[in-house]
Amino acid sequence: MIAAHDWASFGTVREMTNHWDRPGWTDTTRAYYWMLTFPDTPPLIEHARRCQLALQRLGFDNIDERGLHITLGRIGAVHETAATDLDDLMASLYEVRPEAFTLRAVPLTASRGAIRYSVAPWKPIVELHAALSTAGAAVGLPPRRPTSSLRPHLGIAYCNRSMRAGVVREAVRPLRDLDGVDIRVPGVQLVELRREARAYRWEVIHTVELR
Repeated sequence: MIAAHDWASFGTVREMTNHWDRPGWTDTTRAYYWMLTFPDTPPLIEHARRCQLALQRLGFDNIDERGLHITLGRIGAVHETAATDLDDLMASLYEVRPEAFTLRAVPLTASRGAIRYSVAPWKPIVELHAALSTAGAAVGLPPRRPTSSLRPHLGIAYCNRSMRAGVVREAVRPLRDLDGVDIRVPGVQLVELRREARAYRWEVIHTVELR
């Protein structure tokens, strides 16, 4: 159902946009985010590479194995957030952290600015985000967006120009028949995020192991 909904939503998009044309981001921007990162997941990395190779004619900016992630929420700018506040946030989350879980990257789809996997099931991600919100609210650092607005996804390539979305749909459609890949989620990362050229990079500041 999630995969069908995401594909149908992309079907309403007529024009792709440049993902990097985002107000508020510069080469010096640094911000803290909650993320799920996947540095040691060979099945996901191999699956993403296979899809990227099949889509290379689109000329998008591929996300390499260091950059695969699911964004859960922005905490705040680095210069506005004290290290002691982050320590308090970690302690607060530890008390309400949910259980570890497994996600499945299900058929490939896209949005206006990226090609991405749908991910399922949503329930454990929603429960995790709710825990992040509860922990953050307790110390004055809630995620910037409420859990109700969460739309989990895992990108593999960013669009770097305006172009017709129909071209992307036709390129992605055959890849939707590929088997999905399971991803174990044992913990959640608090990262310091930055942009380098046309890629996101981060330093993991804290990892909270789930139950």
